[in-house]
Amino acid sequence: MIIDTHIHLNMKDYNDDLDQLLENAKLAGVEKMIVVGMDKYHNKKAVELSKKYPNLYASVGIHPVDVGKLTLDDVMPYVNHKKVVAIGETGIDLYWNKDNLELQQQEFIKQIELAIKLDKPIIIHTRNSFNEAFECVKPYIGRLRGVFHSFSSNLEDAKKCIDAGFYIGIGGVVTFKKALELQEIVTHIDLSHMLIETDGPFLTPHPYRGKRNEPAYNKLIAEKIAELKGVSFEEVCKITTLNATNLFGLENL
Repeated sequence: MIIDTHIHLNMKDYNDDLDQLLENAKLAGVEKMIVVGMDKYHNKKAVELSKKYPNLYASVGIHPVDVGKLTLDDVMPYVNHKKVVAIGETGIDLYWNKDNLELQQQEFIKQIELAIKLDKPIIIHTRNSFNEAFECVKPYIGRLRGVFHSFSSNLEDAKKCIDAGFYIGIGGVVTFKKALELQEIVTHIDLSHMLIETDGPFLTPHPYRGKRNEPAYNKLIAEKIAELKGVSFEEVCKITTLNATNLFGLENL
């Protein structure tokens, strides 16, 4: 079994054929998925999907590109639902928004503190912003758990995350020919620190790059990880599934 720990099935890209995509995923061994919220509409839709489908779970939060448009009051109605297994995605984004770093930091810290209060993991987005996001996390090390999703920094930073008790989210980028830095990270860190994710509909793995990503493609990610680490596909699935189950508390849900 593979668990897709980060997918946006709540986006309109999946409205027309969601049931077929879920069937395709099942045939590929992808049996559980975490539908990730990011704003008012997509938080609500993530929770609705988790209620409708037994193998879907939800996270709710405020994406850094949406800070200033909503507040934690918009997130709170969902946080205690039994299938909401994480806070996020949240974090810092200095690719799309470079002029509101202080506001992004403030909203990120609020969500960090909410995750701690609720004893839930956090899903962290860091685009062009690893150092800024990690500085927000540092005061909470030992009390906060979660994943740096779609990891895009270097091996040294990956080790910082692991030492702080976080998982590293590995997605379709690892299959790209020029993704040498991410491939180095996967080669050198232990499977016990990795989660598999698609971030669909984005970041579709080779050989489907440029097309819509879907949960069945987790298999391609797991196969590439196995190749890089010189272990079996089955071992990658087993260990990353255990990691996701433990982090998100999926055992009894």
